Amino acid sequence: MKLFTPRFVPTAAIALSLGLAAPVSASENGWDDAGTIAKNALMVAAFAMPAVEGDWEGVLQAGGSIGGTMLITQGMKEAFPSHRPDGSDNKSFPSGHTSTSFAAAATLHNRHGWEVGLPAYVVASFVGLSRVEAKRHRVGDVLVGAAIGTATGHLITTKANERVQIIPWGDTKGAGVAMSMQF
Repeated sequence: MKLFTPRFVPTAAIALSLGLAAPVSASENGWDDAGTIAKNALMVAAFAMPAVEGDWEGVLQAGGSIGGTMLITQGMKEAFPSHRPDGSDNKSFPSGHTSTSFAAAATLHNRHGWEVGLPAYVVASFVGLSRVEAKRHRVGDVLVGAAIGTATGHLITTKANERVQIIPWGDTKGAGVAMSMQF
């Protein structure tokens, strides 16, 4: 398998440009804007990649992953109000930007493989960092958002190649990830 496939290059370019675009002395508004742009780019990619390939099941799964993540995140924001570090409101927990970014990244990874997933996770991680740097969230808000998005993305999205499946699981005594492969 070649490292630089047609799917890998655009996502890697986005990840690289975001890394270069965030100066060390960026303002809180700059971080906020950059994180929002990155989140939106991931969401567009999660829908556009399968659409361009004519994979309408993948488009529906992206919608389910992102939509489900948004419902869970909004429900938790209402159930567990938490003041934002900047004091603007009480919707800090969990981070919605981060959860939707990781849902999009998990969908891209699960549907299109690591070549797309790895750079998508880098961009999603940048979104989480931007939310902390913009003083919109605490680290815990971002980590919970990442967990929600990743879990939802992997639970709702199936692999385009069903020979390998990664399935998160959990019960009252623990949690983990199961992997199955067909040869």
